[in-house]
Amino acid sequence: MATYDTSDFRNGLKVEIDGDPYAITWFQFVKPGKGNAFTRTKLKNMLTGSVIERTYRTGEKLTIAEVEEQNMQYMYNDGEDYFFMNTETYEQLGIAAGGIADEAKYLTENLEIMVLFFKGRPVSITLPNFIESEIVYCEPGVKGNTATGATKPAELACGANVNVPLFVEQGEIIRVDTRTGDYVSRIKV
Repeated sequence: MATYDTSDFRNGLKVEIDGDPYAITWFQFVKPGKGNAFTRTKLKNMLTGSVIERTYRTGEKLTIAEVEEQNMQYMYNDGEDYFFMNTETYEQLGIAAGGIADEAKYLTENLEIMVLFFKGRPVSITLPNFIESEIVYCEPGVKGNTATGATKPAELACGANVNVPLFVEQGEIIRVDTRTGDYVSRIKV
């Protein structure tokens, strides 16, 4: 089996621990004054979403997770599962809502995403860094309320809630960073 050494650690690295896939979300190399060097890590279980902390001695090896990414297109949600279509083979696949709860609020019909498979089973999705969506509801901006950096909540057509600047109006299309959930810009139509 292929393995990673502690010197290979980086954020996003996918490893297998006790039969489950984990992604390294944080790591720190520590060289104490006395004793051997080691690496502290935080690993996120890609099936359950739980985070564990582990410490590895320098030179320790971890098994590489058998993961594969496929480009897919979001189709619809039937209330329990989200359905995606492989853009090359046209096969359809359902993923339980619980596994992608954080990402689901940005899904819009025909959105191209990456689905990560572990041993042939879908475990997570990766959204594009930016999406464009219409504001379906937000309070009107109050004239004279022009404090620098002031924002107001807005509900998007895709279902996400985002804080937008006061000058942005209902009905406008905006660009949102899916990694942070932040407003980026208005889109000219």
